[in-house]
Amino acid sequence: MKISRRAEKMPASPIRKLVPYAEKAKERGIKVYHLNIGQPDIPTPEIFFRYLRKNLGDVVAYSHSAGIIELRRAFLNYYASFGVELTEDEVIVTNGGSEAVIFAMAAIADPGDEIVVIEPFYANYKGFASLLNIKLVPVRAEVSNGYRLPPKERFEEAITSKTRAILFSNPSNPTGVVLTSSEIDTLIQFAEKHNLFLISDEVYREFAFDGRESISLLKHYKSERVIMTDSLSKRYSACGTRIGLFATHNRQIYDAAMKFAQARLSPPMVAQLGAVGLLELGKEYTDKVKNEYQLRRDVVFEELSKIPGVLLTKPEGAFYVSVALPVDDAERFVKWMLTDFNDSGETVMVAPLSGFYATEGSGKKEIRIAYVLERRKLKRACELLRKGIEGYNRL
Repeated sequence: MKISRRAEKMPASPIRKLVPYAEKAKERGIKVYHLNIGQPDIPTPEIFFRYLRKNLGDVVAYSHSAGIIELRRAFLNYYASFGVELTEDEVIVTNGGSEAVIFAMAAIADPGDEIVVIEPFYANYKGFASLLNIKLVPVRAEVSNGYRLPPKERFEEAITSKTRAILFSNPSNPTGVVLTSSEIDTLIQFAEKHNLFLISDEVYREFAFDGRESISLLKHYKSERVIMTDSLSKRYSACGTRIGLFATHNRQIYDAAMKFAQARLSPPMVAQLGAVGLLELGKEYTDKVKNEYQLRRDVVFEELSKIPGVLLTKPEGAFYVSVALPVDDAERFVKWMLTDFNDSGETVMVAPLSGFYATEGSGKKEIRIAYVLERRKLKRACELLRKGIEGYNRL
């Protein structure tokens, strides 16, 4: 007996596959600062639990496959607050932003088709594509250029007769880049020229720093070629609710996604009840959270900039920074930090960036840091990283 080729080809999560090394370190009594995953330490707002207690009945039932109407309307009000106009039959509540991206990819591409991605990209895009037997075609953003949008010529080189869409996150996970209006226009013009869909992953929309605006694609470009995916996980520190959203003005694409939604029955009812309350939190709340992440960004950037040989650009948004390290192999270094290194009984875990690339051999010396801990802990984690690099390179 053997497993499927799909299962054999499915990549392990580069973010989670090293967790066993961290668990063993903790069993040895080592404290691990987790900067490897986008799990905020900010408390989930109390309104989530209040709405849950208030609205949970005697039976936890299935909901409508598109999500309960109260939550869909709450999403519509939230989007309208910054100029994105959608209707109840243009949105589907999903099991996290991940399911929304899977629905988008599955609705527009057949097995063997291609979707262009800007690499480095959110690592799980690779897993979603593998599950659906879709090929990701990378266009490289360079660390030396601050991971800015690659020139149009690079996109032209990536296009084939099988290309169906461009998939990107804005602000970017893992680089922290916030696309400018001009860069978004470049993607739009390219999509129109080649008749492609645009899948815009906007999970980190609120987190644009230093006065920047993260431009929602459906506000900038009200087109049927746009699919927007979203999530409440990071905005409200509610990762475990698994509440995301799929949105499009394209009726054909929406109907296809609804069939996928019906096949998985419904998003989680309990989480939906609490999520209605989260979406009542306005800009005052999200601005406060954004400002905290900007302060954390500043600490991490300042501390990392002190490490000789490190190459990085100050992130403009999200809560990640991609960093080129002066080591021979970032994944080997990350493992070593968990198996062989500690300073006063402490170490740090980050994510190797190689898993965020589709191009074989890329990102070998790069890591992603999620600055999701309080500032004092971040400063200590960066100190551990500096000491670890020094110790590793002495070997």
